[in-house]
Amino acid sequence: MSIIDIIKPKFWDYQDVAAGPHKHLFNFRRIWQLAVVLMSLVAIVPLVSITLIDYKVTQHAVETDFFLRTARLVSNTWRTVSFFLVERRSALDFVVKDNSYNSLCDSKRLYEILRHLKQGFGGFIDIGVIDSNGIQRAYAGPYNLEGINYRDQSWFKDVTNKGVNVSDVFMGFRRTPHIVIAVRHNLSKESFFILRATIDTDRFNDLLSQLEVSGQGDSFLINKDGILQTPSRDYGKVLDKIPLPVPEFSQHTSVYEQTHKDKALVIGYDYIHDTPFILMIVKQKVALMKPWQTTRLQLIGFLIASISVIALVTLSVSTYLVNRILLADQKRIMTLHEVEYSNKMASIGRLAAGVAHEINNPLAVINEKVGLIKDILTIKDEFKGNKKLVELANSALYSVDRCGTITKRLLNFARHLDVKIQLVNIDEVIKDVLGFLAKEADYRSIKVLVNVSRNIPEFECDRGKLQQIFLNIVNNAFAAVKDGGKIDITAKREKTDLISVTFTDDGYGIPKSDLERVFEPFFSTKTKQGGTGLGLSITYGLVQELGGSVGVQSEVGKGTSFVVTLPLKIAKKEDEEKNNEDIAG
Repeated sequence: MSIIDIIKPKFWDYQDVAAGPHKHLFNFRRIWQLAVVLMSLVAIVPLVSITLIDYKVTQHAVETDFFLRTARLVSNTWRTVSFFLVERRSALDFVVKDNSYNSLCDSKRLYEILRHLKQGFGGFIDIGVIDSNGIQRAYAGPYNLEGINYRDQSWFKDVTNKGVNVSDVFMGFRRTPHIVIAVRHNLSKESFFILRATIDTDRFNDLLSQLEVSGQGDSFLINKDGILQTPSRDYGKVLDKIPLPVPEFSQHTSVYEQTHKDKALVIGYDYIHDTPFILMIVKQKVALMKPWQTTRLQLIGFLIASISVIALVTLSVSTYLVNRILLADQKRIMTLHEVEYSNKMASIGRLAAGVAHEINNPLAVINEKVGLIKDILTIKDEFKGNKKLVELANSALYSVDRCGTITKRLLNFARHLDVKIQLVNIDEVIKDVLGFLAKEADYRSIKVLVNVSRNIPEFECDRGKLQQIFLNIVNNAFAAVKDGGKIDITAKREKTDLISVTFTDDGYGIPKSDLERVFEPFFSTKTKQGGTGLGLSITYGLVQELGGSVGVQSEVGKGTSFVVTLPLKIAKKEDEEKNNEDIAG
């Protein structure tokens, strides 16, 4: 026995042969499937919906959280960098306003100012004074830059026009990356000088390198051309062009998502006002979503576990309930068979009692009289030598005994329950059935006409079941017609392998609303007169067992016709019968 046979429910291949015309009501496999599907949908759909909603809400909350964290980090870092630059520019403004042009052109004074700036603020490398022609008139610092002409430098043009300039990182004359802050001070309407200081890039870089960025993040400054102003861990060195596009200008801190080399990035940025710098913080979205990955796995695990439990419970409960329905149906079938057997025995008993009453009484009189005659022939001397008369009396007594045996066999008709397929003659079966009802027909003046086609051969059938089918239908016809009514029985060959027997009466007829229910178990229009509602249901089942079909046509006030169609040869149903026996066992 395979595993499938072990776990397969008892009802899986079960077929109710007594289900009547509504077999779909007893299709237990379909009932089980519907129960499983409906119970699963009712339980699983809300669960999946809630889980998906929770999944989306939680994911959105996590994404919103790290977007806000990134924006806050960018904003705080922007304040730090902006304050660093504004503080040093303000220091230069103070120096310009606190010292005259001549004092600033004094090298000693300029070195003293540089020393004070380093001590007070830090981050200054050198300082120089440049006249309106772009020539550096005084310089204090580690390089020999006095007398250099900056007239053609972009920063000089910018500070001349705007009054202040914070340059991006460039190489310049010293051939090393550096940042310059320059402020202009007017001496007269046409004359001015510029105080220019170089900022320590290492100190500047430390502002970002010491920043702790989550999500394997990176923080750096770029200019508006996408050139790195501070070193980046992932995107290059100072003065390298980053592989990411320069974000568009925004007055406020902004955060957006972007894909780079199949990696999802979360990028926060902010333009630092009055400088060429753009602060950027780039984070790996995968790293940021790691906490969410754990939550997601928990949600998926919970969903899978819940669906598994629901499926197991659904299968178990559905199987248990359908098995209980099957058990109830089996009890129903057993009851139907018992009622069928009782109904059959009641009909046969009623008929047999009538036959026995009609035959046994005359037989008793005949037996008594013939016995008396035999005694007289034996006692009287004039008849002792006449053996012929004694033999005739014995022959009559033997015939009486034989008739008694026949009546006993008739009474035992109800006990023949074994199925036996044999060749039967349809005309003989009809006459046998009508023979049981002949007395009632005569008593009620019911005319029964039989017309059997001569081209119907003997065919394979169960004679007992066929008799019961015809007897049930004829009994219904007798119950439907009035005294003096008429019943027509016609048998003919429909096809090469089918015959039909039509029973037509001129009785009350069946309402159209009841036609579809006449073969249902326990449906009867004569329940108040003692009807059980099982006669036609049993008849339908018997016809099905014989491989045939039965139909009905009726019109109220005109009569009813039952048509029984039977095959000339019954198909083998050994497998089905064996299956039914296993289930019943």
